[in-house]
Order: sequence, then structure tokens, then C-alpha cells
Amino acid sequence: MTDPLRSLFDTLLFDLDGVVYVGPEPVPHAADAIRSARAAGVACGYITNNASRSAGAVVDHLLHLGIDASTDEVITSPQAAVSLLPDFVPDGSRVLVIGGAGIDDALVAAGYLPVRSLADQPAAVMQGFSPDVSWRDLAEATFAVRAGLPWIATNPDLTFPAPGGIAPGNGALVRLVAETVGRGPDAVAGKPEPPLLLEAIRRTKATRPLMIGDRLDTDIAAGARVGIPSLLGQDLPIVA
Repeated sequence: MTDPLRSLFDTLLFDLDGVVYVGPEPVPHAADAIRSARAAGVACGYITNNASRSAGAVVDHLLHLGIDASTDEVITSPQAAVSLLPDFVPDGSRVLVIGGAGIDDALVAAGYLPVRSLADQPAAVMQGFSPDVSWRDLAEATFAVRAGLPWIATNPDLTFPAPGGIAPGNGALVRLVAETVGRGPDAVAGKPEPPLLLEAIRRTKATRPLMIGDRLDTDIAAGARVGIPSLLGQDLPIVA
């Protein structure tokens, strides 16, 4: 890392999908750039709107790519979404999960009970990306939201970078539910909304953070909304 950049930023906040990896495969040069930054004494945080995996699973992936990481350095949109729940429901409430294990793990860690059916009497709905979300899951979400339950979306990404190309993201599925019920979510946790990035800054104790992402509409917009500089992912090698 060059001295000017090192003097400007004490923490690099990396988006993951499309910046560090695409599916299971690494983005060229990303791991080398991260290792160089860490060797220069710059802290790193790994931020993802993707709700399908737990922080532990993300760490395993990063370690496989040769990037040192701990669960404390990984901040997921489900973790940010769970931090919003006290505004809507009592501690320990049941929450209807429309998504994957990443949401379940974040809810359990915070003392909430994930459920998969409106018949389980949840107090809120949390919707996030998972490749296994089905029509039945989306129907259950619409039933719950129509019944008046507060609805939190982990993130609004319309698309998702997959090994085969650009695929529908959580935002597309959130829009489907919104069109069906006639309203949008009560809260959105992930980028470009502030909660995820604010949680990352808090967790990493950053005082001069730089947000690094590949999307103007989420990553870069999130940096602008919380008032920190940002860098497009294709420029990542210059921070090494």
C-alpha cells in the first residue's frame, strides 16, 4: 500500500460478491491486494449483502482463497437486519425467515427464534437472498405481510453475480412480494441503506474507513450515504 493511501485510511471495508470472489472463484488480484493492505497495518472488514451464508461460512471461503479473516471481521446483512428488530418486536420473538442459514444464524445469535411458517406465529418477517427460496416461501411472506407483520429486507440488490452470469438478487424477490402486497418493506438493512455499513464501522472501530465495492447503486451509494469515501472494485489493485 502506498504511503498516501495508508495515511488516508485506517480500515478497508470490502464488499465480497464481485469484488473478492464470484461464486466459489476468486477475483484476480483481490487476495494479493488484501494481504498487502494487512501487511501494511491497515485493518480490513468484509461486508456482504448476501444473506445466504453465516459469517463463519464466509470466513471459511476467505481462508480457502488465502485471505486471513475472523468472524469479527465479517459483517453480513442479516446481522444488520437483526440489529433493527428491537424497533419492531420484543426480544426473543419468533421471526419468519424467507431465506437461508445466514439469517437463521444471525437471529439465533441475537436470541430470536427463526421459523418457516406463519402457522408458527412469528412476530416479524425477515427476507434475504438464498438460491433455495421457493414460490411457497414467497407466498408465505406475502401472507405474513398482509396479516400486518413488520417486514425487514436484508438488502435490495436486484441482481447477483453468479458463475454463469448476472442472476436475480434479493431485491427482485422483495419487489415481487411488494407488488403482491401493495407496499414495500418496513426497513432495509443492506447497502445502499446505512445500517450495514454503520454496523461495519462500529465493529471494526474504523475512524478513517474506505468502502470498496463493484456496484454504484449499492456499495458506492452506501459510502456516500454514511459520508465515507469509496472505491470501485475494478480499481482494487491500486490499494495494494
